[in-house]
Amino acid sequence: MSPPKKINTTKKEIIQIATRLFLERGFTDTSVKLISDQLDISTGNLTFHYPTKEHLLAVLVEMLCDFQWKTMEIALDEGGSHLMALCLELAAMAAICEENKIAKDFYLSVYTHTMTLNTIRINDQKKAKKLFASYCTDWTDVDFASAEMLVSGIEYATLKT
Repeated sequence: MSPPKKINTTKKEIIQIATRLFLERGFTDTSVKLISDQLDISTGNLTFHYPTKEHLLAVLVEMLCDFQWKTMEIALDEGGSHLMALCLELAAMAAICEENKIAKDFYLSVYTHTMTLNTIRINDQKKAKKLFASYCTDWTDVDFASAEMLVSGIEYATLKT
């Protein structure tokens, strides 16, 4: 008789393993089965916590957005420029994608899955409003949302090429 599968795996452990696999193999080449095998749990147990691989990616994107906010706020507190911070972010993403096919797969997956793209758009809309509201005093939330759709399209096109 084989020992019972580990059942006390936490969501944090699932995210940690999924993140490691996404960064080692790429999002595309990481399956739910591979993640569950690494955790020594059934795929049913994994999908109870995260119904799809995209749900795992969405949690990771939210964590990265939070980190990005904190990093940007530190830079701004130290006298950095709003516009320069945004330009450096895009330049860094493009350079990483040019040099690393797994990173490119990760970023393109983020921008091509509806759930994660919406997370980015909501995050970046809030960020743009906070950073640029004083320059665009007559803009509404719709204006900031429209601008973010354009920016995320430019980001995706930059990463794709």
